[in-house]
Amino acid sequence: AYEKRFPTCPEIPVFLGSEILHESRSDDGAVHIIERSCKLNVDAPRLLKKARVEYVFFIQKNTVNWKERTLRIEARNETFANRVVVLETCSYSVHPENEEWTCFEQSASLDIKSFFGFESTVEKIAMKQYTSNIKRGKEVIEHYLKELISQGITFIPRWTPPPVCGQKDEQSPAVGHDADDGLLESGARGTTKEQTGSSCPPAEAVSPDADKLDADYIERYLGQLTPMQESCLIRLRQWLQETHKGKIPKDEHILRFLRARDFNIDKAREMLCQSLSWRKQYQVDYILQSWRPPALLDEYYTGGWHYQDKDGRPLYILRLGQMDTKGLVKALGEESLLRHVLSINEEGQKRCEENTNIFGRPITSWTCLVDLEGLNMRHLWRPGVKALLRIIEVVEDNYPETLGRLLIVRAPRVFPVLWTLVSPFINENTRQKFLIYSGNNYQGPGGLVDYVNKDVIPDFLGGDCMCTVPEGGLVPKSLYQTEEEPENSDHIRLWTETIYHSASVLKGAPHEIVVEILEGESVITWDFDILKGDVVFSLFHSKRAPETSHKEAALPSTSAAGDNMQLIDKTWVLGVDYSRMESPLVCREGESIQGSHVTRWPGFYILQWKMHGPLPCSGTSLPRVDDVLASLQVSSHKCKLIYYYEVLASKDFRGSMSSLESCNSGFSQLSGATTSSSQSQSSSYLSR
Repeated sequence: AYEKRFPTCPEIPVFLGSEILHESRSDDGAVHIIERSCKLNVDAPRLLKKARVEYVFFIQKNTVNWKERTLRIEARNETFANRVVVLETCSYSVHPENEEWTCFEQSASLDIKSFFGFESTVEKIAMKQYTSNIKRGKEVIEHYLKELISQGITFIPRWTPPPVCGQKDEQSPAVGHDADDGLLESGARGTTKEQTGSSCPPAEAVSPDADKLDADYIERYLGQLTPMQESCLIRLRQWLQETHKGKIPKDEHILRFLRARDFNIDKAREMLCQSLSWRKQYQVDYILQSWRPPALLDEYYTGGWHYQDKDGRPLYILRLGQMDTKGLVKALGEESLLRHVLSINEEGQKRCEENTNIFGRPITSWTCLVDLEGLNMRHLWRPGVKALLRIIEVVEDNYPETLGRLLIVRAPRVFPVLWTLVSPFINENTRQKFLIYSGNNYQGPGGLVDYVNKDVIPDFLGGDCMCTVPEGGLVPKSLYQTEEEPENSDHIRLWTETIYHSASVLKGAPHEIVVEILEGESVITWDFDILKGDVVFSLFHSKRAPETSHKEAALPSTSAAGDNMQLIDKTWVLGVDYSRMESPLVCREGESIQGSHVTRWPGFYILQWKMHGPLPCSGTSLPRVDDVLASLQVSSHKCKLIYYYEVLASKDFRGSMSSLESCNSGFSQLSGATTSSSQSQSSSYLSR
């Protein structure tokens, strides 16, 4: 009855939908675990608008134990997790003295660290939501029980152990999961080949702490691995388990980064850490739920998914020659096109997982069929090529080894010019997967039929299959953005359009912002994430207004633009021209810092971030994430961060008139622990 609430539940209006993240079963089928991402519509428009989110996502883990006859439900918030921690646990069990009775227990906790000064409001909304859920919970479960009874389902047989058979070793029975089970959080998963006419359980994957993977699991989900490659995968996964907070990436995802770096574990770890940080910064994990292509893209973007190739890989068709890249860039901007391409890559990974379950063998990449008929000099428009290079760079860095094969057909004479421009930006391993056909060479033996079944070849390439990919055409100039309407206008919400500002910290050039306080006992609050490098955060006070020394930071094209601003004049003397209000706080790459300061005097308060030298790595064979990230910074001359600050009047500040703790909560993908500053100054107090 409880499972009927998913994927959507009309009985709970705020519950908008859900998606299964992980699913697993025990070897004997007694325990079934499902973890879902649940989308909620919280009635708090002002708060959500301030935080620039439309919906709230929760992670819910349901564990059914048929043997013990229990259902345990655990829920935690994913949205605003570094500000608010909501934990809820529910359990259904059979009464120990009367099997006709069901016992229900429910508990919840709420921990608000900081929320833009609206902590009290958040607490009221959460309590209101929780009280409402308690009242509705019993009604909903009774509704679905009645629905099952109306369908004639009034009794479910008790669980019984499956018969034991086909074991090679009586002392070490082989156990496992269903073939279509999802990954556990650890990344390990049980596997099986399809069996007919047998009730024997399949072979189980080993526990995540084991030093060897199950052979059937490798064959079913990962493909052939040498002992060295298997060892690299286990070591990198164990390192992630020991050093990062939150869900572990799936084995298939980790393996892609290892293959992209030829199983050099240090290089793969560096690449994976940077990618996980990027995914958090731009909320890529939610792009399939949040991104809806503009109507212009639906009509003029000439790409789409189209069945699969002969190897079972999802097939994506791109009619690049028919696409008006110049018109799309002028009408939508680079960011919108990049976001659309990222959603395509996320969808591709999802389809690979689905095809793995369908075909019973590992499908970890997809095939792209690019038709270049119509390609001309218009496609060599400089801003369009720049946008293409940027997209290639982002995809290469964050989706390695996802392209299994690229089939380019009907390449015109202008193609070598375009290839000369873009090929240096494509990884050598990726270039080796390109097959290029000019003219009609793609027809007949040695052409498309070698890679794509004849009944799947699109009609516009001489096949019999109707293809629904848009035909494109020229984008009307009336849809172009004007000079006064740049690509970050309201109707195209860029990832960088947020309450946060971005900044770069250079060697010898800290980033500084000034806050003017007109009356004492105001509260300055701050919240920032360190995206790259290690920095030292300080707070100063001056009676003099600093002069702005603005310096543009040359950021890579794949990052949000950020500035470097220096305010403290080099001639100023600490203790004379300005005073330190907070002890320096070392902030490591991947950390999220929240804190506040109660001002004592009017004047100018300067928030400063300056570069910090790397700490030495530990002597262990697999160092902790802090040491690895610090070592990556050695050759860099620039740190990156995003920050938000706000000034509150003392009457609006919730809590005592001392500063909130300046606490560090690491990226869920990068940090292993939460730490807190214990330093203090007379002007403010940092406490747990």
